[in-house]
Amino acid sequence: MRKLYEKSELTFALACIVVYCILQSLANPLNKIIGIEYSASAVMCIIQAAVILKFVQSSGLLEQYGLCKTTIPARQFLYYIPLLVLSTRNLWHGAAVNFPLAGTVCYIICMLCVGFVEEVLFRGFLFKAIARDNIKTAIIISSVTFGLGHLLNLVNGSGMELAANLFQVVGAAAIGFLFVILFYRGGSLIPCIITHSAINAISAFANETGLTMERRMVSNLIWLAIIVIYTIILTKTLPKIEKKCLCKN
Repeated sequence: MRKLYEKSELTFALACIVVYCILQSLANPLNKIIGIEYSASAVMCIIQAAVILKFVQSSGLLEQYGLCKTTIPARQFLYYIPLLVLSTRNLWHGAAVNFPLAGTVCYIICMLCVGFVEEVLFRGFLFKAIARDNIKTAIIISSVTFGLGHLLNLVNGSGMELAANLFQVVGAAAIGFLFVILFYRGGSLIPCIITHSAINAISAFANETGLTMERRMVSNLIWLAIIVIYTIILTKTLPKIEKKCLCKN
């Protein structure tokens, strides 16, 4: 990993993303063989998260990729209240138990790790690699790539329907844009990781029963409105130059 990283950060970032997508896709048929939903996915995600964290930590890159506390006061982020609201999105239509106990535990573990892995890959590795040449391009590519990456759910055996997947792609690209602004202007990836992980984990209890296309569209419009307004506020109030963050070694 280290040699590839030193040779080309962009190639390293893209390679990590490809490996992540492949492993996630391979986990789906293994889950069915094991007979416990998300069991193999959880194991693979734990391993990937551990490997990435070990690499970043041992290479002295914690601050580089925002795995530390920001120096900017919480009030400038509106005390992260919009992120808390966004985190509850999957409960806006009520709650339900979608998996047996073992499956629920595996799902939550998997989704918590996914939040960490995807933030480091897309907002960390990919964004930082491209940002060396052009910040605006890095913001757009990291956000759009993150959104389009969710198209894999149509072909990886997850069983997601086309309409739901398209909503997911648009929502992922939008919140990816918000997250990259949070990271670039705030210097810390931790709020993004926590929010991403919370959204994913809470989806274990999302209630899709009787959810019409109209209700889905309304909730997505509200979701997008919160993201857009919060992003605009952050771009107006946060420092224009990325702040250093506090790391505990």
